[in-house]
Amino acid sequence: MQEVVVYGVSFDMIGKQPIVLLKAAHSNRFLPIWIGHPEASAILARLQDSETPRPMTHDLFATALHDLGGEVVRIAVTEMRDGTFYARIVIERDSEEIELDARPSDAIALALRTKAPIFVADDVIEASAILMEDEGEEGEAAEPEQLVEDFRRFLDDVRPEDFGADG
Repeated sequence: MQEVVVYGVSFDMIGKQPIVLLKAAHSNRFLPIWIGHPEASAILARLQDSETPRPMTHDLFATALHDLGGEVVRIAVTEMRDGTFYARIVIERDSEEIELDARPSDAIALALRTKAPIFVADDVIEASAILMEDEGEEGEAAEPEQLVEDFRRFLDDVRPEDFGADG
């Protein structure tokens, strides 16, 4: 398993479908996962520290878990099967771990709310992640804006079938 961070949310240029982009913590590998519009909104809301007047579904779930004595200790994107990514939410309660099956988009939205680490299985990274160059002309690190621009160019030609879709 490799730890990842949420690098951002974008839209593919062809189908205007939201994509959450995960970046491996210790490399320049990026994992794009196509997600639904409601989940993209939930992820973006947390990334932008937006508050809503009433709790959204992921906020409600996080609050309920906390109030019931549970804690999200990690989430993991565990596999990609038949073009669909699968994830697990690991909750600890009374020194016992409970694993729940989840869509990666929901698991990521919950992880952002609970500050739980996000992991991706090594074989998923190997099969579905893309390597983005991070060095400029003189061996120095590329600016984040350049990485985003490179990724946007990549999105111009990619299709969800190339990596799997999670709705």
